[in-house]
Amino acid sequence: MVVVRSLAFNILFYIATALIALVGLPVLVSQRATLRYAQGWGHVSIWLLRVVAGTRVEFRGIADLPKGPLVIAAKHQSTLETLALTIPFEQFTYVLKRELMWIPLFGWYLGRSGMVPIDRAKGARTMAKLNAAAAQAIRDGRQLIIFPEGTRRAAGAEPAYKQGLSHLYVALGVPCVPVALNSGLYWRRHSFRRLPGTCVIEFLPPIPHGLDRPEFLTEVQARIETASNALLAEGRADLAEQGLAVPVFEGTGQESGVV
Repeated sequence: MVVVRSLAFNILFYIATALIALVGLPVLVSQRATLRYAQGWGHVSIWLLRVVAGTRVEFRGIADLPKGPLVIAAKHQSTLETLALTIPFEQFTYVLKRELMWIPLFGWYLGRSGMVPIDRAKGARTMAKLNAAAAQAIRDGRQLIIFPEGTRRAAGAEPAYKQGLSHLYVALGVPCVPVALNSGLYWRRHSFRRLPGTCVIEFLPPIPHGLDRPEFLTEVQARIETASNALLAEGRADLAEQGLAVPVFEGTGQESGVV
């Protein structure tokens, strides 16, 4: 049943995404309209995931989110959070790899909505451009979403936080909201299977501006990893109650088997 529902979800998700991208071309005249449209895509995707695959998404801590410009530092285990994190923030903007801007249609939406692309091959020059673009986003009152590990990591993998987040935290002068999650249990990397249950995305208390870079990086990693590990334990129990195999991972981030 999981295989059939997962296959059905994937087919419907990509059809819906293509239709949304085509139908929505007129909204590209306005950045605000493009952002609202992207939120609609997030809502549709999460609705399909629940109805077709049986995977619910629960947001925790959303009522306590600060208003105004923020840095959002989120754990990154799957595609799911890139869809879901569009929903809570009116003026969201992602830090993302430049290559995504080149995707036909999809890249047009990213460009029009004011995302922050980076060229990871250019080292220090990339950081300078990232700081400038991020500073402009903050001046515009936006919520800057960054995945501090830089790429998707398997659920339970050893953390691999980069320095970019701490550079931004110090440079931008706004609070940072850490985000923990367990999405990698339900929507695994490199797999078409979508497991039923309740995926949790938890917004943790903000870290005020004012820490130095090493202190901040230690603090944000500790908060995200501690909360994410608790959510992973909750998710594994959820899957076990359904009689589903629970993925376990080695420190490399590669799946090592199921229990």
